[in-house]
Amino acid sequence: MDRPSIRVAVLIEREQSPNQWEAWRFRIAEVVLDEGGFGDAPRLLRDDGKMAQFLHPGLPVRLFIDEAEGYYLNLSSGAPVWFVMWRGVEADPSQARPELVTLSYNEAGRLLDAQEWVDNVPLSAEAREWLAAFTQKHYKPEPKQRKRPASFQRPEDRR
Repeated sequence: MDRPSIRVAVLIEREQSPNQWEAWRFRIAEVVLDEGGFGDAPRLLRDDGKMAQFLHPGLPVRLFIDEAEGYYLNLSSGAPVWFVMWRGVEADPSQARPELVTLSYNEAGRLLDAQEWVDNVPLSAEAREWLAAFTQKHYKPEPKQRKRPASFQRPEDRR
């Protein structure tokens, strides 16, 4: 089954020696739609010795029907975001790379539960419209279950 998808580029900022305990600090600065103009390889945009910016193009963002609830939760939060899971590069601790970009609140929660680094940045209006159209088509809220009054339950089942 063909899944709706877009490509994005992730801008990572690296700060050198932000405090006495860290050699490097990384932050996801921005996620932008990638229409092919950024190339295929990560590249350094600027480095002043203290702060550097790296652009990582070509990351896919795919939408899945079974994640529709997570998309709905993101959209209904009041401030929808991109969730970016990233990792440091073991061979070079001064580098980090994005591994996954998602729009699902639930998927981001699972990644955080797995002890992954996940940052979020505001979602663009164009991407919000794309996500909203998909979510409106596929999200079906769970039907509410009627709770039986305690007087109709066996005493051992009452809480």
